[in-house]
Formats: sequence, structure tokens, C-alpha cells
Amino acid sequence: MDSAQPLFSIIIPTYNRPRQIVACLESLTRLDYPRDRFEVIVVDDGSDEPLDAVVEPFQKVLNLVLLRQANAGPAAARNRAADKAQGRYIAFTDDDCMPARDWLQKLAACFAQKPVCIVGGRTVNALDNNPFSMTSQNIISMGYDHYNAVRDQARFFASNNMVVPKQEFLELGGFDESFTTSEDRELCDRWIHAGYPMTYAPEVVIYHAHPMTLRSFWKQHFNYGRGAFRFHQTRSQKGWGNFEIEGGYYLRLLRYPFTHGQSRQGLTLTAVLFVSQVANAAGFFWERRERQRG
Repeated sequence: MDSAQPLFSIIIPTYNRPRQIVACLESLTRLDYPRDRFEVIVVDDGSDEPLDAVVEPFQKVLNLVLLRQANAGPAAARNRAADKAQGRYIAFTDDDCMPARDWLQKLAACFAQKPVCIVGGRTVNALDNNPFSMTSQNIISMGYDHYNAVRDQARFFASNNMVVPKQEFLELGGFDESFTTSEDRELCDRWIHAGYPMTYAPEVVIYHAHPMTLRSFWKQHFNYGRGAFRFHQTRSQKGWGNFEIEGGYYLRLLRYPFTHGQSRQGLTLTAVLFVSQVANAAGFFWERRERQRG
């Protein structure tokens, strides 16, 4: 590859969250990595107010491109940016995330060891006074402990800290745009079935600041349930069988706050976790009913 081209293309979809995208871009200005070795692509997914004025100050200090599309969801936004990306590796994150200063350094070290793989990093909740945000992160963290216990045999990464080789990502078809949630889960599954490896790198850190209320928490996990049904349906249609969850997973999930230093809020977090599972189940069966009607 031409040395003038960036190694990484950081892709950030955003929708009606100008304050969050500012905080995210500010964190990127603090990355301890050569500016000519990465670019930033922000995709405005049809926000009510254009982001030109919000993004413009950062174009003076970052190699930053702003794209705008009619609202089509994060999968479509990420795919559009990937088509435009100049980097060898595409680093996906979200507008409410702030990568650590050494994020790209750690990623470069991972790819130096294994050039063709998906690398997934660790997400740290930045709002430890919000039980809904804490619980959402606990669910992801527990999933990582379960599915990514062996570093180079990982099985699932969330798209807010997922980095892929551009060529193989595009050859595989990118994210499935028919998914509105769980598109990251489906991509990981398809990647593994294509014979490519995945590496979990907990040293690759981002901080996630997503304030939530009971209402937004319920909506999020209801939609996760809908995505889970689509994921299982897609797997079945491909003849890949059921995606089984090993026994004891949910019991360990309920215990997670007590086993990971959150005992003071343990009962509250366990109650919120229970709400998440009810919402998830409701979304799963709602989606199944709608698909049967269709």
C-alpha cells in the first residue's frame, strides 16, 4: 500500500446527536497516533439539522470527511462510508464513544501480528451513576467473557469497537442492511463461516457515554430482541443451525453485578437486568409474529 494512504479509516454513523458527535471527535483529536495515518468519516444518517457547522472545526485538525444520507440506519451508513474509505482497516465506533489515546496504537500492534482478522476491543461504561447504562454494558461485557474467552477464537463483537480489514469486509458484502439491530452479530457470524479469524483485544479501549432512561432502555432491548429473531431466522435460512447459548449463561448474567465489583448497586442492577430480558423476549416474539403475518 502507498505510504501516503492512511492505515485506518475511522467510521462514525450519527443521527440527531450533535453533542455526542462533538465529544467523540474531540477524543479523536487526542489520539496518540500520526495524523496522516488515519482518516475520519462521519456519516450523518438523515439528522433533522445538517452537521456541517458542527463538524467543520474538526476538519481543521483531522483528516475528516462528512457524508450525508437519507435516514437508513447504522448498517447502511457504515457500508456507505466503507465504500469511500481509504484506509486498509476500517475502525467502527459510535457517536457516543470516546476511544482511549492509544486506541489506534494498540490496533496497529494487533494487525501487525495477524493482518487479516476482525479485532474487537473492550468497551468501558463512562456513566457509572446510571443503572440502565451500567446494565447495558454489563450485558455486553458478560457476552464478551462468554464468547471471547479465548483471545484468537472470539465469536462476537459490538460495532462500537470493531475493526475490520477493508478488502475482506467489502468482499463479504459489509453489514446486512436488512438488520436495524444485531447487524454486528450477523456480520461476525458470517465472517467466521467464511473462514476468517476474530481476535479479542481488551487492551483496545473505548469509553461509552450513553445516558439512558427506563423508556429508552426498554426500547433498546426490545429492538435487540427483534434483531435476535432476525439473526436466528437468517442463520436457519442458511442452514447454519441454531445458535445455542450454553447452560448457566443467564444465571451468571444475573450474578454479574455481584461478581464484578458492583455489589453496592447489585439488587438495582439485577432488577434492571430482569427488565432487559423481558424487553428482549417481547421484541423477539413481536418480530416473529410480524414475520408470520407478512
